Amino acid sequence: MTETPVAAHLRPVPDIDRDDETPTAPMPVDNPNLPDPKVTIEKRKPVLAGWLTNRHDFLATARHTGANVGYAALYHGVRVPVYAGRLALMSPRGACRFVASTNRWVWDREAAPLRDYAVRTEDVEEYMRLAKLRAGRIRLRGLVTLVSLVFGASFALWLYVVAPAYLFLFATGGVLLLGMGGQQPDSPVVGPAVLKTEIQKLTGSIVLRGLDSIGNAKISAAIKKGGDMNGLRFTSEIVRDGPGYRADLDLPYGVTPEDIMEARKPLASGLRRKVGCVWPAPDPTEHEGRLVLWVGDKPMNETTKPAWPLLKTGSVDLFKPVVFGNDQRMRDVTVTLMFAAVVVGSVPRMGKTFLMRLLLLIAALDPRAEIHAFDFKGTGDFGALEPICHRYRAGEEDDDIGYVVESLRELKDELRRRAKVIKSLPRSRCPESKVTPALADDKSLGLHPIVVGFDECQVPFEHAEHGAEIEAICTDLVKRGPALGIVTLFGTQRPDAKSLPTGISANAILRFCLKVMGQPANDMVLGTSMYKSGYRATMFSRSDRGICWMAGEGDDPRIVASAFVDAVAAEQVVARARKAREEYGNVTGHAIGKGPDKTSGNDILADVLDVIHEGEKAVWCERIATRLTSLRPDTYAGWKGENVTAALKPYGIKPGQVWGTTDDGKGANRRGIDRTDITAALTRRNADRAAA
Repeated sequence: MTETPVAAHLRPVPDIDRDDETPTAPMPVDNPNLPDPKVTIEKRKPVLAGWLTNRHDFLATARHTGANVGYAALYHGVRVPVYAGRLALMSPRGACRFVASTNRWVWDREAAPLRDYAVRTEDVEEYMRLAKLRAGRIRLRGLVTLVSLVFGASFALWLYVVAPAYLFLFATGGVLLLGMGGQQPDSPVVGPAVLKTEIQKLTGSIVLRGLDSIGNAKISAAIKKGGDMNGLRFTSEIVRDGPGYRADLDLPYGVTPEDIMEARKPLASGLRRKVGCVWPAPDPTEHEGRLVLWVGDKPMNETTKPAWPLLKTGSVDLFKPVVFGNDQRMRDVTVTLMFAAVVVGSVPRMGKTFLMRLLLLIAALDPRAEIHAFDFKGTGDFGALEPICHRYRAGEEDDDIGYVVESLRELKDELRRRAKVIKSLPRSRCPESKVTPALADDKSLGLHPIVVGFDECQVPFEHAEHGAEIEAICTDLVKRGPALGIVTLFGTQRPDAKSLPTGISANAILRFCLKVMGQPANDMVLGTSMYKSGYRATMFSRSDRGICWMAGEGDDPRIVASAFVDAVAAEQVVARARKAREEYGNVTGHAIGKGPDKTSGNDILADVLDVIHEGEKAVWCERIATRLTSLRPDTYAGWKGENVTAALKPYGIKPGQVWGTTDDGKGANRRGIDRTDITAALTRRNADRAAA
């Protein structure tokens, strides 16, 4: 028989010095003298309700109440004439009911059954007492009725003489009151203005019913046994939390919140709510068995979201958190773009491009940032950003890909330059070997933030000619760029290993996953095993546009609805950003009509090699410039010898003294380039590409 762990702990310890086989008593494992840690974890309950301490929750509650009150006032105000007419028609019935009820009251008809009972039981004494009591009531009530009639008639006559208008008002009021008395109980004249859907108030029994319905054996057993013996218990009262309810409870031993998150649909069925209302989550401040269950009044996609705070005013510091959306409770959610690479994935038409554009708009509102926006869908979704972009392209044609390749080569050179600058700075200025806000503010260092966005990034990665080079540069930017102030954003509707290379997906810090169709795509965007842990973007419906799982900002992934900024609003934000950039002095590149410098890439080596003939050992720089101008007039027009020197300097090629003859046949010693240096640089370049 297999021995259980508990039995193993209680197993007798054999005495090797004993000759007999007499078993000893089990060794206890619970030491009665074991000291108590005397550690008490206290969690104070808030003095005020949560919706009173949170600005957005308070506004949501006040807005909901005010909207209902205002609508009810308008609804009933419009119908006042109809109400008056219907009540007037019912006033005769109300008058009859009033006379009948007054008659019953005056003659004490409500006590008649008691007197009748005394007569049937021949209880003379009780009957005489009731008869005497009735006589007194009739005298008093009759007198009150007579005085009321006389006073009322006199008052009406006085009003008729003195103020007939007031008599009309009193008569109207009397008719309406009689009409109210004449209403049928099941058909009142004035009905409710706001028809309330039967949404149950969240109670402990409803929560337990929902948990029991998910089919978890440990939870069902704990509920049947009363809960506390198995660890299942509510840790606080169910409270109102924003536009919904919040319940905190400890799950049975061995059950985690992820087990509940995997079963949102059965849980929603048990709670009798739409799945978009039910959001179970762990509590990062407590142990792994604590569940926070938030149940909204309406699904997240039907709740009115607050406007983006930066839509009309404000600027951004990319080194600090920035509001970009809201959670299920409509509370602000922030993101910090610096020191991160970003991946956004979803199926088509779920808001991926809108989210990408929103992140680029955030970067645009930092006047220091340099924006590169590449839209490979070709529909111009990033067109609103064009006035502030250093590099911009929309399309997937060969010339578009060529433009992007040149831009990425620039970024690769910039990455190397920044690494050298960071390395050269003293520890007092750069203690962590990365870009800081102070370094970004120093224009002389050129360490301003650079934000590069690729929408539909699978297009350039799969390009037959340049795909490998683009992937190599982008992977390098993702790995080394964050510390050097370069932020990369990758959006794709087909998140697989080919469309989103593992070198990029594995090193991306921030991940946004809108609706996807399966586990591989889910884990490609959010990270390995996220689907198994309950973070499933497959649960989103087609109507959940803009709603995503966000991972990387905080300890655990969270549900976020990104702010909605359409193209018109985006243009207004960019206009504000352009003005701020003009004041700061950071309108460059595409924004002023200048494209990437094609000679900044590796083509300059091939072109120089073409103009230095095989029989020539070295050629003067000025002569190379003249030949380059003849080779490619559009690219090298106006070049001089110093331009050639500057273009070749990044490749470690330095000019030397070269003997030659001028056009008039005189000999001269001038600065020139050795052909062997060019061929060596080309060899190194090809080796680097092959290694990448």
